[in-house]
Amino acid sequence: MLKSITLAVILLSLTACQSAYYNAMEKVGVHKRDILVDRVESARDAQGEAQQEFKSALEQLSSVINFDGGDIKEVYDTLNDQYLSSKDAADNVSTKIDKIEDVAQALFEEWQAEIEQYTSVKFKQSSQRQLRQTKLSYAKLVKSMRRSEQKMAPVLASLNDNVLFLKHNLNASAINAIGLEFKSLQREIQLLVNEVNKSIAESNQFIDQLNK
Repeated sequence: MLKSITLAVILLSLTACQSAYYNAMEKVGVHKRDILVDRVESARDAQGEAQQEFKSALEQLSSVINFDGGDIKEVYDTLNDQYLSSKDAADNVSTKIDKIEDVAQALFEEWQAEIEQYTSVKFKQSSQRQLRQTKLSYAKLVKSMRRSEQKMAPVLASLNDNVLFLKHNLNASAINAIGLEFKSLQREIQLLVNEVNKSIAESNQFIDQLNK
């Protein structure tokens, strides 16, 4: 019960902070629509960066299975660093999607409230139609972003498995075992890359729509 109350207080505090931020930005001429576009662009770029990190991780894993002498510990360290970079990039994507959802909710609530202020039926209907279309495009965008985000989790899990296995088995047998799993991970990363590309395309389309 206490944990639930504490969580509720934290959420209310965060909401209040966000509202204060949006109000402050509004006063200097930066509206919620502008913030939404900026955050979608930021999330899109973060997805692209994550995509590159996963590709680099795959390349590093490929170099592991093609290991031809030298310091296996050094090979492990490089692979572990690449895994951690991929994880950080994936976490960054999640954070940025959360921020998109926050400002979008605030924008749509404000938009709906302002629609009720119209005295012109024509303007009111037009704005309501535009809001509805924007919501539909937004829902499609977030669904695409979340889908690509979800593809990252199993890839990270597979990378972590390989890193841990190599950590505790710094020998040729471990490298051979990793090689047997490589094609499966390669397919997972390719699926992830495809989903990210789709999400980036959705982001660009949504941004174009808001900027019209």
